[in-house]
Amino acid sequence: MQETMDLTPDSGQASPAQSAVGEAHEELIDIEEYAKTGRRPPCGCRYRIRIDKTKYEVAVQSMTGRELLVLAGKNPPERFMIVQRLDCGQTKRIELNQSADFTTLGVERFMTLPLDQTEG
Repeated sequence: MQETMDLTPDSGQASPAQSAVGEAHEELIDIEEYAKTGRRPPCGCRYRIRIDKTKYEVAVQSMTGRELLVLAGKNPPERFMIVQRLDCGQTKRIELNQSADFTTLGVERFMTLPLDQTEG
């Protein structure tokens, strides 16, 4: 399943910044494919990221843990944690207000886990 989410307002017209950037940044960058081949994803306009088993297309270079959880439909985000999986097999927890940069070398995908609720 693939879902597209444009996180930038779309007025139908390119902003001056978008016009100056050119078309080289319009390509879709699949961060998982870049990690598998040992390449660092370039700075670009759109990224394909995977959270759990679902792929999403985003128009930003980084997102916070909270934004990633909301994108994945994990609400309220305070009841979940998100970790990024690196190409070496290691995982790194992303806090709710911590930013995950999609151009970081080795970032493969993201996984969510529910936080345990304590009784009492």
